[in-house]
Amino acid sequence: MSAAVAAAGAPPDFWIGSGHHLCDRDAGGRLLATPDLWRAFLARPELLPPPEACARERALHRALLEEPALAVDEAALAGLDDSDARDNYRHFLGFRDRVRAAPTLESAWVALFRGGVAGVPPVLLQMLTHLVARAAMEGERDAFALRAAECLFRPQRAAIHQGATLLADEEALELRAEEGDLGPLGQLLEEAGAAPRGVELDVLGDDNAGGYIGRSEGHDLALDVAPGRPGAAGMARALERFASHVLGARASVRPVPSVRDGEWGWHVGLDTEATAIGNALWRGERVAQERLARILWLGVLEFEPGAPVLEHARGVPVLLALAMDPARRVRVKPQNLLAGLPLHPGAAG
Repeated sequence: MSAAVAAAGAPPDFWIGSGHHLCDRDAGGRLLATPDLWRAFLARPELLPPPEACARERALHRALLEEPALAVDEAALAGLDDSDARDNYRHFLGFRDRVRAAPTLESAWVALFRGGVAGVPPVLLQMLTHLVARAAMEGERDAFALRAAECLFRPQRAAIHQGATLLADEEALELRAEEGDLGPLGQLLEEAGAAPRGVELDVLGDDNAGGYIGRSEGHDLALDVAPGRPGAAGMARALERFASHVLGARASVRPVPSVRDGEWGWHVGLDTEATAIGNALWRGERVAQERLARILWLGVLEFEPGAPVLEHARGVPVLLALAMDPARRVRVKPQNLLAGLPLHPGAAG
C-alpha cells in the first residue's frame, strides 16, 4: 500500500473544526443543519456578548442558544445598545434564514452564490464552504487530495523553488512567524513575501502523509502542486470530488503540465487571477510571460456520461487553472466552478 494513502487504518475524522459532526446527513450524504450547528455559529466572537454587552444583547444571545431557529424582528435588533452587535446579528440572522430555506447545506451554498452574497460576511461563507468541502471529501484516504481540498476554504501563499510549486496555509504561516520558528521552508516563503519572519512547516510527502489526519487541524503541511507531483494529482482529485458532491456533476479531472492552443474548448479560472489570464488568452490577447508564470496548476475536466452538461458543451474538455496574484497569494474560489462549468442551471443544489 502506498505511503501516500494517509488514512488507511486511521480514524477518518479530519477537519473537526468544520463542525461537520454537528450536522445530520440525508440519504445522499448531504449535510443537514442542526440546532447544535447554529449554536457553534453563535459561539463566534462576533456574536458572543462581551463583558460590557447590554442586558438585551445577553438575553438575545441566550434566547438564540436555547432556540437557534428563533425569529428575531428588527425591533429586537434595534434595541441593542452596540451598533456592531446589531450589524453582526443582522448579518448572521439573514445568513441563517437563507441557509435554513434550503434542504441541505450543499444546496444552500449553491443558492447563496447563485442568488448573490453581497452583505454576507466572508467568515460565514468560509465556514459554510468548509462544511460542504468536508462532506465532499468524506471517506477520502489520500492525504494529497485532502490537503489540496483545504485550498477551497483557506487562503494560501505560494513559493516556486527548484522545481517545486509550494502552497502553504497563510494563517499557519502568520502564526508561526509570530512565534519566530525558523526552518528552510519558512525562509523560502519569507523570501516569497509570505511572512515577515521565517516559519517552520513541512512539505507533504510519502514520508509524512500517514500523519495528515492527526495534523489536519493545524494546516501546517505545505503542498507541492508542480506537474508530476502527488500534490498536482491531489488537487485534481479534490476538485473532482467537490464538483460531484456539491454541484451534482460527475466528472474526471487530470492535471496537465501545459495546454497548447486549440486543446481547450471551455475554461474556468479557480481564482481571480487565473480567470483574468484565461479570459485574456481566450480573447486572443497577448499575455506577458511574467504574468503567465503566475499559473501554478492546470487541469482538464471531462464530464462523465449522464452529467447535466449544456448541449453545446457535451464532449468538450474544460481547462481548469489556478494562479497566484502578484503578491503570491492564492485565493481559490470554488464558486467559480458553479458559475463557470457548462451545467444546466438546475443541476446543482
